[in-house]
Amino acid sequence: MMDQWGIGAIGRRLVQRGMVALVAAYGVSGCGSPTEPGPGDPIDALPRPLTALEETVIQGSNQFGFRLLSHVVGSDPTPNIVVSPLSASMALGMTLNGAADSTFEAMRSTLGFSGLTQEEINEAYRGLIDVLDDLDPVVRFDIANAIWANETATFHQSFFDAVAEAFGARVEASDFSDPATLEALNAWVAEKTDGKIAKILDQLDPQLVMLLLNAIYFDGRWTTQFDPEDTAPGQFTRADGSEVTVDMMSLAEGTFGLGGGDGFQVAELPYGGSAYGMVILLPWEGDARALAASMDETAWDLAVASLHETEIDLLEIPKLSLTYDVYLNEALSDMGMDIAFGPGANFSNMGPEGEGYCIDFVRQKTFLEVDEAGTRAAAVTAVGIGPTSFNGMLVNRPFVFAIRERLSGTILFSGLIEDPTAGTGPEAEQPPSECM
Repeated sequence: MMDQWGIGAIGRRLVQRGMVALVAAYGVSGCGSPTEPGPGDPIDALPRPLTALEETVIQGSNQFGFRLLSHVVGSDPTPNIVVSPLSASMALGMTLNGAADSTFEAMRSTLGFSGLTQEEINEAYRGLIDVLDDLDPVVRFDIANAIWANETATFHQSFFDAVAEAFGARVEASDFSDPATLEALNAWVAEKTDGKIAKILDQLDPQLVMLLLNAIYFDGRWTTQFDPEDTAPGQFTRADGSEVTVDMMSLAEGTFGLGGGDGFQVAELPYGGSAYGMVILLPWEGDARALAASMDETAWDLAVASLHETEIDLLEIPKLSLTYDVYLNEALSDMGMDIAFGPGANFSNMGPEGEGYCIDFVRQKTFLEVDEAGTRAAAVTAVGIGPTSFNGMLVNRPFVFAIRERLSGTILFSGLIEDPTAGTGPEAEQPPSECM
């Protein structure tokens, strides 16, 4: 039975023995025996209040993110899954500007923006980018958007203008049959992710008419640094019950936000001035994959609301370095925007031939690295448009995680960790095109 902090009998016994351990996977910070405190004053307010539109879009984007993670973990047996709801939402939000009629309705609903006009959605995205920019001087968080348009196709200038204004997108017209175009867009990806994601595409189909790209990069220092000398081998129990040895970073004593939900413990650990934090959801028993698949906004809000500052005695976190690569076509289709992927799509707001276009693929690559200094995370989402003829917590077993900006509530990354040693995921296989 859990107490008000979500610690329970096992946790209390560990606290009494001075051996509470917390294992995380997506960037962690704590207090106690620091080697180097993070500089800067605590950040307890956004630079300005969020508008009602911005709050609505953040809520819709988070709902979209929970559904996306649920569909991905339900269909992909890969032990470690890292997705960026924000990156996917922005790439598809740019694409939404080109959609019309039932395609627009399906995409808007899937993204969680029902009832909002395109202009309202764009205004909210523009405001959110502005709010998140340079929020914490200790944490680097970059957002970049770009469009590569095939110079053989014709597009409405109004589409480019709307996306450039709302998303700050770079717009390039290029020859998709020229290898230099692929080199240029992959170089943009590498630059915007600080080299953590070297490329998003291995080849560029000259029949594609447009590629819309979002890249985000996160580099957060722990509020309290880990001492490398305290890192030592430890055991992590995988989903099948087997154990694997991992390098565990440690802090002795500290104060963290701890709480509990229905069947799981929850903890939040801050970066920098505490505007950003990593939330860990650890099932008491059972399946972390099932927890990730069932998580929704209500459960998330209750979990976050349960957090209370609590002193613990020991924090242990595995060092991680992993990548993830996934095509989101199936997940997004199942979530309600299947019309955008087939011959019935209507992207006439994109160009005069837009009723003959559909989304050929949505691909996302992510990167995650956790060490004693902090967390680096990156994501790139590419949308290819083609012709329709085309008090303690012991986290030593699988868990769900999310990185959020705490003041606006925006979820940046989320995922599932079942094996910290399975660092690099396989390249995703491109699904067959349904445009033709």
